[in-house]
Amino acid sequence: MSQAVKAAPPTTLVIFGAMGDLTRRLLMPALINMTRLGLVGDDFQVLGVGIEEGNDQTLRDALGSFDATGGEGDGEKGEAWTRLRERVGYLQGDFTQDVVYGQLKERLHGNVAFYLAVPARFFGDIVDKLGEHGLMTEARHAFRRIAIEKPFGHDLASARALNTRILGRVAETQVYRIDHFLGKETVQNIMTARFANMMIERVWNSDCIDHVQITAAEAVDVGTRGKFYDATGALRDMVPNHLFQLLAMVAMEPPASFDADAIRNEKGKVLKAVRVYSPGQARRNCVRGTYTAGKVQDRDIPDYTATADVASDSRTETYVALKLMVDTWRWAGVPFYLRTGKAMSRRDTEIVITFKPVPFASFHRTAAKMLPPNRLIIQIQPDEGLSMDINIKRPGLEVATAPIALDFRYADAFDIGHLTGYESLIYDLFAGDQTLFQRADAIEAGWAAVQPFLNLWADGGTPEPYAAGTLGPAAADALLAHDGHVWHELAPAGQTVP
Repeated sequence: MSQAVKAAPPTTLVIFGAMGDLTRRLLMPALINMTRLGLVGDDFQVLGVGIEEGNDQTLRDALGSFDATGGEGDGEKGEAWTRLRERVGYLQGDFTQDVVYGQLKERLHGNVAFYLAVPARFFGDIVDKLGEHGLMTEARHAFRRIAIEKPFGHDLASARALNTRILGRVAETQVYRIDHFLGKETVQNIMTARFANMMIERVWNSDCIDHVQITAAEAVDVGTRGKFYDATGALRDMVPNHLFQLLAMVAMEPPASFDADAIRNEKGKVLKAVRVYSPGQARRNCVRGTYTAGKVQDRDIPDYTATADVASDSRTETYVALKLMVDTWRWAGVPFYLRTGKAMSRRDTEIVITFKPVPFASFHRTAAKMLPPNRLIIQIQPDEGLSMDINIKRPGLEVATAPIALDFRYADAFDIGHLTGYESLIYDLFAGDQTLFQRADAIEAGWAAVQPFLNLWADGGTPEPYAAGTLGPAAADALLAHDGHVWHELAPAGQTVP
């Protein structure tokens, strides 16, 4: 993020759930970075709301210790925290009760953004209370906005109901549904790589692309999140939000402009074009799995059903793989393969665009396996970058080919390691730019596409087991093998798989 960007307008950020893990681990480090980079000024305020006993100093202490000599960050971060901490306040109270909102109304003036860093079951209640107490009423020169974390609903019906409830209180222009994946530089760069490079966009269609793979592999297990995860599962947790946002950026048409409405219109069209399967089609195009005991990077991982707060007879999936089709002119016949899972062999989020093979008329002496298709690999995390697999002539007297990779790593050219990914999202919240936030229709379109799988699994069956520390169940490999494809091998950190 450029330091040339002007500071956001004076804003008070009210964080519901201020004592929670999200605030301490991600939001506050992002706000400190924004202070350090000059993205917020000395007129920026933070007001935390929580049920825990305490005062301003209690919250400041809970959010960590940053000092000018380093503390939990470098010197610049320590100085930024010193500047920010005196503008961090705390309001103790039960945010399901009216008294808190009366106190908020007395304390808040001017621009206010409310951040719901709370369990999803409270989203509707908080928005109702904000509306009832007039806290979302905007003045001519003062905005009121709400940032809502995922999960936004747990199926199509609940997402529609939540949208209806929220939009009954506030305007769509005031709602910022956050997907933190969209704060990552590499994700935002997908559109730039496509639309700022003619050589890429000209081949970005079914004439040249064979298939697309989108992977979000996690090395961590469920850990202490058993209660949440057993009621959610991998599909609800990752697919209709994170993975579908990546799919939409890959598959969207060029927008008429790069303003928020134009981009969200095109992304929404993609999600509405994802084929909604019949029950039989859903069965043929999905795989779900659950990890069993194993070892991940020298850590012993227990069986999922042995995790605290997980039912011993749980049928919740910790892995899901899907084959989806996007029914548009550009993508007709191109399969999109999505996979995500817990306790896998490594952490890796990537998009792999596999192009169709070249004709072999000029290389009739070259075995097909020696002339692999070109691939564009967009590495989202942990080693953000782009890689293009191409074929070249191998040195020697014969015309023999060899695959090589043209690599770009963000860390080699830019300093982005200190950012959490929330900085751009919070800045856009204050600036009023909804480009990177999901709209109600897109949320519902995503749930509509996954609803057939939810219905299928609700009817019974058990997930296929896979050992922790592997890349998922065998059925996921068979899903691609049926079409003559294989999953792209995930590279260890700092390496590229040829």
